[in-house]
Amino acid sequence: MTHVPAERCLSIIQLLADSAADMPLGEIAERLNLPKSGAHRLLTTLVEEGWAKKDAQTGFYGLTMRLVILGQRFYVASGIPDICQPLLDQLAAASREFVRLAVVDSNALVWVAQAQGARAGLMYQPSTAAATVPLHATASGKAWLSTLPLDRAIEIVLATGGFENAEAYGPNVMRSVAELIEELAATAARGYGRVMNEAEPGVTALAAVIRSGSTGPVAATVSIAGPSVRMTDARVQDLAPLVTACAAELSDLWPLRLGTDYPPNAERTRGRAPQPGREEGEDGRQRLRAG
Repeated sequence: MTHVPAERCLSIIQLLADSAADMPLGEIAERLNLPKSGAHRLLTTLVEEGWAKKDAQTGFYGLTMRLVILGQRFYVASGIPDICQPLLDQLAAASREFVRLAVVDSNALVWVAQAQGARAGLMYQPSTAAATVPLHATASGKAWLSTLPLDRAIEIVLATGGFENAEAYGPNVMRSVAELIEELAATAARGYGRVMNEAEPGVTALAAVIRSGSTGPVAATVSIAGPSVRMTDARVQDLAPLVTACAAELSDLWPLRLGTDYPPNAERTRGRAPQPGREEGEDGRQRLRAG
């Protein structure tokens, strides 16, 4: 039982992070099914430790920037900005579309990085700032789920509210387990996930999985998204080799696998022979070819 207060403190932090706004004690206690006295003790501890703050005028509680600072420190230490962002930028430039990286977090995918490749004309930007990827409605979600045992994939989708609130998505979004089973089989056979008017109306996307090493578990996904009027079937097929090649290179370099040893390993990747689908630039870095 000694771990219960810690779990409840984490629940409070997660609740305040999800709302990103100050909340009264009563609402926090009610949302987390806690007695007010217990919630007050936990919040007092969080304030004393610097994780939360209490507004002197309203008495409402909110998070300090400490969580953001620690998250940013971990993000930098993971190697994603140094290793992944340049490859995302290259893929965005080659595809001339919007590129995103999502990492596996327990039973979810979370967006962590992006790059915009469109420079003029019709340009796609996500309509929501939500960090968690809707698995059944996105190319990234389908790509990841297709690598899991079918029963596990179905369980995750149902547990995360899949097929609920279909009106919040595009007109082609899946609405049943039967559709999910069929789509995951097609995704596995194709080798990448694909959506058209599913997560959002008028948006088409494709995504491939990133493994921790060439044969390791799936650690993340990389995706390309753009307006459906431009992302035709033919263009998706042209872009598929680019996104799968980028995913393969990210798998070789995946920073969360390299951990504290990633600078030496990253150093050793310099000067390696160009891979198919890439060419050497004048600065010696491998670049994705657009066609």
